[in-house]
Amino acid sequence: MQKTISGLLRYTSLFFFLTVISSVASGLEITSSIRGDVTEAGSAVSSATVIVRNENTGRERSVTTNESGSFLVRNLPVDGIYTVTATRGTSTDSIKNLSLVLGQTSNVSLDIASLVEEVVVQGRRIDSQVAPGPNAVFGLETLESAPAINRNIVDILRIDPRVYVDEGRAEINPVQCMGKNPRFNSLNVDGVALNDLFGLNSNGYPTERMPYSYDAISQVAIEIAPFDVRYGGFTACNINAVTKSGSNEFSGSVWYDMTSDSLTGDSLEGEDVAVGDYDKDRYGFTLGGPILQDQLFFFVTYEKQEGVDLQEKGPLGSGAISEVAVTQAEIDEIAQISRDIYQYDPGFIPSAFDNEDEKITAKLDWYINDDHRLSFFYNYNDGFTMVCEGRGNTGRLGFSNHCYERGAELDAYTATLFSEWSDAFSTEIRIGYVDLQNRQLSVGGTGQPLGQDFGEIRIELDDVDVYIGGDDSRSANELNYQADFFSIRGNYQLGGHSISFGVDRNSLDIFNLFVQEAEGELRFEGIENFRLGIIDRYEYKNAPSHNPRDAAADWGYETTSFYIQDEFDLMPDVRVVAGLRYDRYTTDDEPAVNPNFLATYGYGNNATLDGEGLLQPRISVTYDYSDSLTFRAGIGKYSGGNPNVWLSNNYSSDNVRQFGQRGDTSIGLFDPGVTYSGCEPGVPTGPGWCIRSDVYDAVSTGTGRNFEMNALDPDFELPSEWKFSMGITGELENNIRIDADVFFSKGEDTAVVRRGDLEVTGFTAEGYPQFDSVREPAFILTNSNEGTESRGFSVSLSQVLDNGISWSMGYAYNDSEDVQPMTSSVAFSNYVNRASFDPQEDVLATSNWNIRNRFTGTFNYTATWFGDDKPLVISLFGQMRDGKPYSEAFVGTIDPYGFTPFLDFEPSTLRPGVERNATDGSWWGKVDMKIEQKFQVGPGQASAFMIIDNLTNLLNDDWGVLNEVNFPNLVREGSDEPEPRIGDASRYEIIFGFKYDF
Repeated sequence: MQKTISGLLRYTSLFFFLTVISSVASGLEITSSIRGDVTEAGSAVSSATVIVRNENTGRERSVTTNESGSFLVRNLPVDGIYTVTATRGTSTDSIKNLSLVLGQTSNVSLDIASLVEEVVVQGRRIDSQVAPGPNAVFGLETLESAPAINRNIVDILRIDPRVYVDEGRAEINPVQCMGKNPRFNSLNVDGVALNDLFGLNSNGYPTERMPYSYDAISQVAIEIAPFDVRYGGFTACNINAVTKSGSNEFSGSVWYDMTSDSLTGDSLEGEDVAVGDYDKDRYGFTLGGPILQDQLFFFVTYEKQEGVDLQEKGPLGSGAISEVAVTQAEIDEIAQISRDIYQYDPGFIPSAFDNEDEKITAKLDWYINDDHRLSFFYNYNDGFTMVCEGRGNTGRLGFSNHCYERGAELDAYTATLFSEWSDAFSTEIRIGYVDLQNRQLSVGGTGQPLGQDFGEIRIELDDVDVYIGGDDSRSANELNYQADFFSIRGNYQLGGHSISFGVDRNSLDIFNLFVQEAEGELRFEGIENFRLGIIDRYEYKNAPSHNPRDAAADWGYETTSFYIQDEFDLMPDVRVVAGLRYDRYTTDDEPAVNPNFLATYGYGNNATLDGEGLLQPRISVTYDYSDSLTFRAGIGKYSGGNPNVWLSNNYSSDNVRQFGQRGDTSIGLFDPGVTYSGCEPGVPTGPGWCIRSDVYDAVSTGTGRNFEMNALDPDFELPSEWKFSMGITGELENNIRIDADVFFSKGEDTAVVRRGDLEVTGFTAEGYPQFDSVREPAFILTNSNEGTESRGFSVSLSQVLDNGISWSMGYAYNDSEDVQPMTSSVAFSNYVNRASFDPQEDVLATSNWNIRNRFTGTFNYTATWFGDDKPLVISLFGQMRDGKPYSEAFVGTIDPYGFTPFLDFEPSTLRPGVERNATDGSWWGKVDMKIEQKFQVGPGQASAFMIIDNLTNLLNDDWGVLNEVNFPNLVREGSDEPEPRIGDASRYEIIFGFKYDF
């Protein structure tokens, strides 16, 4: 019977492998290795039998030592406790309770004798080889004990002082590594990229929150410069997570936690603040165990959140955390005009909206035999967030119908076959598939991706813009993509050389519908003009058919990576890793050629990355100076992480499939003879609901104005970055560990956006350039000659004591510069969201993403006051850091540049001699805490816990308050409040919960 089942599973796996479409795999490490030496009385022992046993699954791997007494066992799951036993004849030695570190090699030494001698490691890692390059690995103990407020791995990654998590953006929590754009990170789970492959989200995830359950993770690593050619697809940092597996024992957990407005701070700096009524509930379970003892195992997790998005803004006197410069009477008047004259109910000023998030993660591990293991991973996530106008930006306020639901549904599949063909040769084959369906639906619309009934209206007051109607960027907005992954990797031990080689093949197919103002955008200077229909701006964009789908970008590309690497001992204590990686892009999809662009530029706007390639050499050296001190250094080239949305703009904004038109502002909306077209069935005929006929007809005939056309520079080169680091890891007295690194990087061919049509016609007396548009207006995605630069250093100390106390502290300094922060998904926004003396300049300056100084610390205490089976665990995390840098600038759209359209009247022009981001933001610090009491209940262990986000603010409402510059780090000269208060990050919040493990 067992043979029948084994055969059936074997054919099933073969069928699965042959039928899944090949794709792009990241080639990352998701396993670990054990390297060791076997000696007897100090002499190397050859031909000894070494057995590595995973106590969780009962599986064993057997190898034989070589002539120098060494052995290497690869592809070991990190989710397990291991016993290593060496035997020759009657002589034996073993090590028990060995835990492994993700992507790293644990070094062990066994000295066999005629009497059995066992070394018990007490469940702690021993002599784990430090991976070359700045990195940090966090295990299950940290994942379970740290105050993970958001149940997100970023709650753990922030422990590393080199990694800044922007907590001022609510649940988005973007990760910034060494002053780099979060979009340049890569996130991988069990070896396949689960990052934002399109580049739309600031958090780096394809979904609104972390796409997999927090309880599914066994270990997570943050790698800033892994000098290993198997790593690719990023220039900032790589976040690598591996999921749990089932074992021979059934186990699982159920959990629940909650918070509400009654558990949240309601005063800041001595002032009462209004907090909307809300409840947030999260719950889930895990279950794992054997399907076939010692052979087939499963692990599954489920997690659900029913939460809330707090909206912190309100008019003067409302008591909102951020009051904006508009009165309640003005708000009421705008709402009344909207209802009476425009026949549209704009809703209300929101304080909170419900949100949801659901995750399912499942994993199967099939040990086909002692030499082959097949692992299958599935992940599902569907969740959404409610977004309202300019969160934290006190210059904007929107009614509820201007908010929108931003969500996504994700399905991801991965299968990996690990094979040991001999003691010297092993392979790893991985296939995967990711499907993402993104949605952005306006509250005041139909609830469908296309059409939202009413356009966007902006009423511009003295100090604030008030918005009603649907958001203009959500009027026709739909994204879905499918990614296929295939990777094959080999490892061959040739004498003292460990050779790694492989091929990754990635395929990405994208459907991106993005037509702004497809329902119209209207702007009014003041409330009275809104009442009278006197417009300051009237904008409409669409395909000539007025069906936005005809303007969608449907495209894709493939990347193929080849790599080879040698790992060897240059000297007994010096290990070298050296290799080459080559990435190549191919595509058959081109943007439609715009004849006007071709005529004025002399080349077409249909350039792509087809045929582009990049060679990336890397080398690192690790020197074990002593048993307690290791030096390391490395240099390497990296590429990837540039958001595909920048390329997608070239397909959708070609001025061939969609057009825009700005209406004549001298024509009033209610003037005699004004007619409207394109009204949806059943709506009133008039402004907002319909499009003014002259504007509508201009788009119908394809004679609308050029509206931010995008193109790729035909000479575009793949951006890359050289990274160099040196570091030490040492053990001081009293078991204190020290890690220190210095780091430098230099970007080449960094992606930037420039206007391709502008020529300098002269200069002002202060030196500002004067421009004229001499070609078809277009934003060109091109390369910077200056690239980027980043330099920094970090140091951390940690200690584990026998009395239940452990602690760590760290500091990181960073100085990162770029030419253009590339803050957004739209070329226009990337261009205007930069302070400059010359908007076309190629000048290095402090990056928007730079956090110059950051301190972190943890403290953990396990007390057994109530008995060994009832431990009390107290965990604290604290941080103190510099603020975001920002620029003080003025509106230079007309004066001094003399060219009206391209800066859109944003405060982005610098005075002579002033550098971008010359001002560092205010320091901010806080402490979070988790208290958990565990106790035995029946066959399992129960626990009750409390997490306090911003304990500092709970102790004193003047503490832990975050004042931070608004996006995109531009402040108008003379601003009274350059750094408004961010309420969500400033107020304490208490979470109560329980968990039962069985």
